[in-house]
Amino acid sequence: MIDFVVHEDGDSVGTIVVEGVKAGAKLTGWVMEQDQTIAVKTVSDIPIGHKIALKDLANNDTVIKYGVDIGRTVAPIKAGEHLHVHNVKTKRW
Repeated sequence: MIDFVVHEDGDSVGTIVVEGVKAGAKLTGWVMEQDQTIAVKTVSDIPIGHKIALKDLANNDTVIKYGVDIGRTVAPIKAGEHLHVHNVKTKRW
């Protein structure tokens, strides 16, 4: 079963596609561009449609999704942690 999707290898986040993801869960992700699966253990609860970190990110790191820059972190984020508006901001303003 696929729990999250990633557009391409090199993205730093995936998108959760199932309900009820809890901290400590082992999730399976599908990397669409390469048609491969990866595994990530969560460190926080993550709602469906929200992002999961695929690697550790430092404060002010660029977040890559769909192979493009979607913003920057405003706090350190661990692999498996929830990414959303509380810890990622656009670079536009």
